[in-house]
Amino acid sequence: MADGKGRPGTATTEDGKVPDTTVHVRPAPPQGNPSWSPSGGPPPPAGLSSPSQDSRKPASDNSPRTPRKAHLVLRRIEPWSAMKFSFVVSLVCFVVLFVAVAVLYMVLNSLGVFDSIIQTVNQFTVSDGKPSANGFNVASWFEPVRILGYTALIGAVNVVLITALSTLGAVIYNIASDLVGGIEVTFSEAE
Repeated sequence: MADGKGRPGTATTEDGKVPDTTVHVRPAPPQGNPSWSPSGGPPPPAGLSSPSQDSRKPASDNSPRTPRKAHLVLRRIEPWSAMKFSFVVSLVCFVVLFVAVAVLYMVLNSLGVFDSIIQTVNQFTVSDGKPSANGFNVASWFEPVRILGYTALIGAVNVVLITALSTLGAVIYNIASDLVGGIEVTFSEAE
């Protein structure tokens, strides 16, 4: 039966109930014994699990079972998905950067590093207790508002650039994948 759009429909019986459509999958034969079948036939050799036992349990004969492998090809990266993911990751990096700079500033300020830098620079720029003619004030460069403001500006620019570049990278990958076929990846089952 098919619905109006050509998709397979649901078959019903005379009483209007949907029949049982359970699919039973037969487990693969154990390695090294292709004649064994879970639906009867000769019994499994000693050391292998019987059909009533869980087929995922390792064999008790201590023979190493080779892990299964899957060969897949990454053909397309959705640009919208790449943009969303890279935006969230870059936003998290921005927060980490901002907190790290704030903590580092507090630690360095409590150790007196900025005060000693200001005194050292003032020794070279101030003569006889009077500032030089150019009016250079190094203390304004180490104010927390300026430091954290520049950190926020750099972090915001990084968020925009990382998001844009990763989206562009996804588009370029899709174009290259159409030409050469994508990246082949092999996944292996953990032992």
